[in-house]
Amino acid sequence: MPKSIEQLRRDAKALRKAYEAQDTRANARIQNYPPRSDGAPLKHADFLHVIALENSFASWPQLSWAAETVGLDRAAKQQRLKIAIYHGQNWVIEALLRDTPDLAADNFGLQCALYDRAAVLDALKADPSLAVRDFGPRRPILHLAFSKYIHDRPDLEGDMLAIAGALLENGANVNDGFPSMPGEDHLLSALYGAIGHANNLVLGRWLLENGADPNDNESLYHSTELGRHDGLKLLLLHGAKPKGTNALLRAIDFDDVPAVKLLLEAGAEVDEFNDEEIGGEKPFVIPALHQAARRMSGREMIETLLDAGADATRVYEGMAPYAFARVFGNDALSQALTARGHTTTLSPIERLLAQIADNELPGGTFIDPAKMPEAARNIVRLILHLPGKLDHIERLVEAGAEYDLADDQGLTPVQLAGWEGLPEVLGYFLGLKPDLGHINGYGGTLLSTIIHGSENGPDRAARDYVTCLELALNEGVALPRRAIELAGEPHVAAFLADWAEAHPGQVVEGGVA
Repeated sequence: MPKSIEQLRRDAKALRKAYEAQDTRANARIQNYPPRSDGAPLKHADFLHVIALENSFASWPQLSWAAETVGLDRAAKQQRLKIAIYHGQNWVIEALLRDTPDLAADNFGLQCALYDRAAVLDALKADPSLAVRDFGPRRPILHLAFSKYIHDRPDLEGDMLAIAGALLENGANVNDGFPSMPGEDHLLSALYGAIGHANNLVLGRWLLENGADPNDNESLYHSTELGRHDGLKLLLLHGAKPKGTNALLRAIDFDDVPAVKLLLEAGAEVDEFNDEEIGGEKPFVIPALHQAARRMSGREMIETLLDAGADATRVYEGMAPYAFARVFGNDALSQALTARGHTTTLSPIERLLAQIADNELPGGTFIDPAKMPEAARNIVRLILHLPGKLDHIERLVEAGAEYDLADDQGLTPVQLAGWEGLPEVLGYFLGLKPDLGHINGYGGTLLSTIIHGSENGPDRAARDYVTCLELALNEGVALPRRAIELAGEPHVAAFLADWAEAHPGQVVEGGVA
């Protein structure tokens, strides 16, 4: 039973009182959902805002309006339905609609996202302006494009396309977009929603055929993440230009030689690296040979890059490709560079790191993290997800490498190990006693990061997130009640519910889910 609006107001007052008393849990809740960025003292409205965010509403006024118009119980279910559609939590969608069949009846955005053709066409006939109105943070064509419901109901493909056509006829823009975060100038396009987010190539093709711009600075890059090449080929066919997208570098992440070759054939320059921030984030990639080194790319990828003209002498953050290969332990790359005459003299710290990679460091030898090249400073975090690298990590830590250093996104190694769903690696880092209260740049805790990985990690089908959650919970991390309610994977949700029943004292109100 959801709380009343008055109970939520009291929760905001209690949160403020606890925060001003420097309560650790209250401080973590504010870090999870920072209500302001100007550093000014928090006011009552800021705590109301945090309560709204914790309950899946964008703001307190939105929560309050929903409570007054449709009732808080129905509004909360609708918010949960929106989240489920966006994230592809189809079992949640089915449960909500089974419990409340008319849940989307008064929400045009939800009707579009659920491919309710009859309802959408009737509504547009009565009021064509619905096609271009805001419904929450997005307009209808964006609700349609970012919906993952097609994977549960492929039989509704015709209805989905009919809705797309009706929205277009009534003024919707196929190049519409919305900011990933309030106030951001960079927009996430409908095309990115269809191809990069929802993996909905049918709708992506329709958008392109109806004038969507393939050069939206998102879609091509993310098309390399789909695990197949039809999205990439579709975008290239419709004129997507690799220049400035870092798509080739992202394909290296997956050792995807065919994707790299497709991009090279389409005009990608192997040595191009765009280091500009997008949506407030630094790139997750680096120049080609350095990227291949740290991702442990195989010989075919390496030869493809070198044959395409990759600069074997390029220095990135103080390190040449050969040094990168030696430090990260990529023998395939160091051997290929040696064969082509591109070895370089290692600096003293590079030589020590190479000895660690090769398991040849003399006993009693230690490294000074402050002297490590910037590109390798967080090597522990950079290699922990790779198969067979735990021994390498253990040697690095034993020699003095930092094991709890946050990356540019604020993610620490223990959090990333959890996000990757790697219990053995997570258990190793937990044994080092890292900061389990750390809040990353996304506002996430260790627990919420594991849950996020279970729904979004590229290798999630083969990973063990339940064991990771058990390891974290056995360390005493808090279990927010909302985490149980919002978990998108059924087995994860079931495990958390069982844990909450067995350990009620670990369950807390509020916090990030």
